[in-house]
Amino acid sequence: MAQLTAAPVGKRLDADRREGRRKIDWARQHMPILDALRERFETEQPLAGERIGMAMHVEAKTAALVELLAAGGAEVAITGCNPLSTHDDVSLALDAVDGVTSYAARGVDDEAYYDAMEAVLEHEPTITVDDGGDLVFSIHEDYPELLDGIVGGTEETTTGVHRLRAMADDDALEYPVIAVNDTPMKRLFDNVHGTGESALSSIAMTTNLSWAGKTVVVAGFGYCGKGVARKAAGQNAHVVVAEVDPRRALEAHMEGYEVQPMAEAAREGDVFITTTGNRDIIVEEHFELMQDGTILANAGHFNVEIDIDALSDMAAEVDDPREGIRAYELSDGRRLNVLASGRLVNLASPVSMGHPVEVMDQSFGIQAVCIRDLVTEGGYATDVHDVPDDLDREVAEVKLDAEGIAIDDLTDEQREYMDSWQHGT
Repeated sequence: MAQLTAAPVGKRLDADRREGRRKIDWARQHMPILDALRERFETEQPLAGERIGMAMHVEAKTAALVELLAAGGAEVAITGCNPLSTHDDVSLALDAVDGVTSYAARGVDDEAYYDAMEAVLEHEPTITVDDGGDLVFSIHEDYPELLDGIVGGTEETTTGVHRLRAMADDDALEYPVIAVNDTPMKRLFDNVHGTGESALSSIAMTTNLSWAGKTVVVAGFGYCGKGVARKAAGQNAHVVVAEVDPRRALEAHMEGYEVQPMAEAAREGDVFITTTGNRDIIVEEHFELMQDGTILANAGHFNVEIDIDALSDMAAEVDDPREGIRAYELSDGRRLNVLASGRLVNLASPVSMGHPVEVMDQSFGIQAVCIRDLVTEGGYATDVHDVPDDLDREVAEVKLDAEGIAIDDLTDEQREYMDSWQHGT
């Protein structure tokens, strides 16, 4: 593995690589979209001659996407987009694939994290695939000489799209990026079902606690928050939603959830899950109100939603009662438990496996066809672009076909009726 930290050697390295290979092969068995696209990519070689730089969560589903891109003719260099979400065995297995170099390692400090990103950029990518925007930002700040050679990029997650749209608004973005996160095939499945299921399962496995009867406070009622709230309610939790947007708050209310400001919800919650993509969602004033045994978890991309520094300053004692849990005991004896160091709980917790395989098959299918479109179609102006609707529908059709699901077609008369403005009463 092309890591910047010492790697295991000998038999242990081979065993880890084999284990990573097993994980990737299992994921691929349940990713029919990528399997169908791989057949096309291998035949058509749409990415021949391209160099793809990636900053993603390096685990088995991501590896299936990386192998698809390499099969399509690309040279791929990848590193992690979160210091705690890499599976080292998968990174080792990826690094052994022809045309792929992996610099990802779990548990690295900030310096090593950015060193690995720089190593990816030394491959002089012509396409970027990002999750959170760090790679794009690093190119603009530290490697501007690469900009002229970049065809375009894709962005996987809400936080990254927010950053890139802000760059575009400030005229700071220098090449086109497709916002994969914002398309229906991503939002309606990955964000809702993927985040909802994986965040709750990771919390449950990390704590070994039940959802039934607990009060779960969900911060943010965007697509991810909706998924978390829906899945928690489905496991017999009482759900409280904290929001700043009046329409989303009203939507949560109309869907049957209790809506409160965080300062009120802080007194009632047993489990708090942040999904906003913003900073300082749960801070000192809220910690002061929480009950003993509270669980705090973040399902947003960066570790800024829960103010861990403030909680550390408040704590009289800190310990780790279980792997992946840090307990902060306050001076009055209350213990507040933070999962995965406040990082993305569905990937950064030691037991986390990320989103379900079938969900990521859809999201990574969108990634693959968008990358193909950037190369083969071109014509994208420098901006943040929505996924072309025909590509979104292509992936949906591949999925339906793989599942053996048939749907109706419009008749010529129906199509003409829908396309005409002349039909009235």
